[in-house]
Amino acid sequence: MKKLLHSLALIAATFAPAVFANEKVLLWGDTHLHTNNSFDAFLNNNLSADPDTAFRWAKGEPVIHPYHRARVQIGQPLDFLVVSDHSEYLGGLKGIYFDGIKAEDPGPIDSLIHWYTERALRNAVDSREGTELFNDSLPATESPQEAAKNWGAVASGTLPAQPSVELDTWTKFAETADHHNQPGKFTALIGWEWSSTPGGANLHRIIVTNANAESAKKIQPFSSGASPYPEDLFAWLQKTRDETGIQFLSIPHNSNLSKGIMFSEDTLAGEAMTAEQARIRLQWEPVVEVTQIKGDSETHPDISPDDLFANFEKYNFYLAQKPAPYVAGTGDFIRSGLKTGLSLEKKLGVNPFEFGMIGSTDSHTGLSSAEEPNFWGKMAKDSTPETKSKSVIAVGPTGWTMSASGMAAVWADANTRDDIIAAMKRREVYATTGPRIRVQFFVADNDALAATPPGGGALPDDWKAQAGAITPMGGETSHVDGQSFVVTAQQDPHDAPLDRIQIIKGWIDAAGETHEKIFDVAWSTPRDVQGTAPAPIADEVDRRTGRYTGSAGAAELSAIWVDAEASANEKAFYYARVLQVPTARHSLLDALALGKDASQEGPDVIQERAYTSPIWINPGRAD
Repeated sequence: MKKLLHSLALIAATFAPAVFANEKVLLWGDTHLHTNNSFDAFLNNNLSADPDTAFRWAKGEPVIHPYHRARVQIGQPLDFLVVSDHSEYLGGLKGIYFDGIKAEDPGPIDSLIHWYTERALRNAVDSREGTELFNDSLPATESPQEAAKNWGAVASGTLPAQPSVELDTWTKFAETADHHNQPGKFTALIGWEWSSTPGGANLHRIIVTNANAESAKKIQPFSSGASPYPEDLFAWLQKTRDETGIQFLSIPHNSNLSKGIMFSEDTLAGEAMTAEQARIRLQWEPVVEVTQIKGDSETHPDISPDDLFANFEKYNFYLAQKPAPYVAGTGDFIRSGLKTGLSLEKKLGVNPFEFGMIGSTDSHTGLSSAEEPNFWGKMAKDSTPETKSKSVIAVGPTGWTMSASGMAAVWADANTRDDIIAAMKRREVYATTGPRIRVQFFVADNDALAATPPGGGALPDDWKAQAGAITPMGGETSHVDGQSFVVTAQQDPHDAPLDRIQIIKGWIDAAGETHEKIFDVAWSTPRDVQGTAPAPIADEVDRRTGRYTGSAGAAELSAIWVDAEASANEKAFYYARVLQVPTARHSLLDALALGKDASQEGPDVIQERAYTSPIWINPGRAD
């Protein structure tokens, strides 16, 4: 009974108005969701899940799955959603299917494939699956810099542009978003994806706006067909904002597949980044997507060999016809990108990579499904255990390669378009891989705030009063000497307990060398502690049911931590990483459903996690 009452109290606390020391409300959403308006989603059997379906699913309504036609429903409704279909050929393939050959009674998807092959790709008619045809439309593996120079020829060889179809699709989508937008209750944001992939290097961005339907109709989304260069995208955003008043954000994603370019010191053109280019990038990209279906982009074992938890949801397939062997580069990952930002700031006087972190799905099913037991795949057709064994997106990855991830958590003043955009601009946001772990992370401007003992502990009841001024996640302060980091985390009441809280530090020394270090600041008990860090927590997943059956882990963890190693005049960043106890991955649940004893591909278990936006220490800043 005591355990039940504790669980009920936790649930009540989680769904009560989430107002804390920073007096913001915590909102959960997805900024990266594709519907059948995206040509690759449609080609891979999403014929029916349109923006209306996506918003209804996000709001908690039952909908029809676009592939197997079963009734499906999200476990916990979202607070906001960005439908972000590809601007390249927006609605074009759907228009061809339902309008261009409707009179010919096309029947099954094979008829569309025949049409696409014969007329759009100028190939002989065949009956290959959509995945293979989509693979043919991907770029060849070559130098991204050379591919970008020849981008016009590559873009024109995929699918003929249909501006009238695209504009009609955009207009209808904007009206649908306005229909579902309910300020204070549910926010439907208008956006799109700009999908530059020169030479198979993923440089994609999600463009999020605060536009309503009336203002959105004044523009047509900028696509990579116009240019593969991010600098041209930023110039378009600036010009369009000045002309229309619409606010924009550009959110990079899948930096893990960027071939070292996303967070490089050089531009896609192969030139050294200038101070003006760094300033412009900082202006338009205050947030990046750290986790999603195509893997995790925080770090990699080759980049952070001392990180016990770096080997997590790796995705080793480039977006190309014949992918080259995967190589992890420092320009591909968030943590190394943050360190590169410190180096660039030393050279240029501005840090282009001072960004916060969110998660989102990149689902192409129209369903934002980041819940492990309720995961509906990357594309519509890899939504069943039987079809997950086949290739998805391109040759190589399968449905089991994909991650059931992620979620965007936003500390906003209210649940409105403008307030969500404002929170992202100030970087008061964080990411999770799916579970709704509630996290707060501050620097408290008071050296009288006593640190908790190793392993963390309950915060003093009056810690907020003691803290004085605080800098929340995403913020910047001039020093950490005499200051304390405060971090709290509560488990998702519908998911598993928490394992530990870590603070990851990156800094640049006087010689210009960058470093990183991980500090365990809170962990669950009872644990065997080795020195000041906890031993790995036991895997207590029942391999017959996929359920977590253990008693380890904590419902809530917190700590007040002081960096005793900090040096004066040291530029640095700190972010918190919160880990759950191990739980069943969707690959194990599929295997059990198929009567197998273990995952057919990928691990059986996963340690879900949350990543906060960093707090930067800039000694040159005036508080």
